Amino acid sequence: MGSGIWSTDVYSAAASYRAAKGSSAFAYSDSGARSAHPDLDPHGVTLRESRDSAEHPNSLAVAVLFDVTGSMGGVPRTLQTKLPDLLGLLLRKGYATDPQILFGAIGDATCDRAPLQVGQFESDNRMDEHLGKILLEGGGGGQMTESYELAMYFMARHTSIDCFEKRGRRGYLFIIGDELPYPRVKRREVEKVVGERLQRDIPTKDMVAELTRIYDVYYILPAGASYAGDGRVLAAWRELLGQNVLELDDLDAVCETIALTVGLGEDAIDLREGLDDLDELGSNAGTAVGKALAKLDRGTLVVADGLDLGGDSGVMRL
Repeated sequence: MGSGIWSTDVYSAAASYRAAKGSSAFAYSDSGARSAHPDLDPHGVTLRESRDSAEHPNSLAVAVLFDVTGSMGGVPRTLQTKLPDLLGLLLRKGYATDPQILFGAIGDATCDRAPLQVGQFESDNRMDEHLGKILLEGGGGGQMTESYELAMYFMARHTSIDCFEKRGRRGYLFIIGDELPYPRVKRREVEKVVGERLQRDIPTKDMVAELTRIYDVYYILPAGASYAGDGRVLAAWRELLGQNVLELDDLDAVCETIALTVGLGEDAIDLREGLDDLDELGSNAGTAVGKALAKLDRGTLVVADGLDLGGDSGVMRL
């Protein structure tokens, strides 16, 4: 997958059409749907693919999976409104030559009707269509755990990406959530949700090790979530992903955080350049993004909490 070209004009026209009709960008979910859309149902899916083509010869896989339980249910709506900003930074600013973006959603396999939803890797406006087909179930088990490990299993074993397989460059996987993964990928849940049989459960730490061969994996914990800032959640994820656990002070800055993380990872920018790009874009996300990404910067930028040290970024050069 991944053919076609993103058009902000097409995105704007679709938004205007929905506004005129009084319909939602998430019409499938808002219609009262109670199961995953067939296009996003992972059951029986062999692979989601990010492929090179004459149109996109240097494809880069970028997957964004978000928890849609409880207080996290507003994340996809925020992402949908910010898609032009995300694509604008990746494409117009040259952070990535041929990004192909997959959106998906995570729930709880112990109780939700749609515990995992996974779209396709796309380069054009179909990514907006896939995002709009997500069921915002809003369930969850209420015990500070969701099925992140099941999503990681799918991404490790049911995706195929040319950036890694042809060029040895890992893709990017962003998990946006506020709770813990379960300690194991359970074989009965894999059979029920994905449709394949395993001989045994897989410890989550082993699943992460397998996944991070293929993807640079980031966990984003945004402000306003039920467990924002929770030490138990942060410690567990840091044990799994190290510095790739990002605390984000502003939920509205998710798209900008993703874009600049890719830009840093591709060595297309340093953090100062990325924050300057946000200023040029007219974004107010600089402070939150600068603080979240300071530890990932390839340069010598550090965050000074609570101090205004040059513009809105809260970031200074040593």
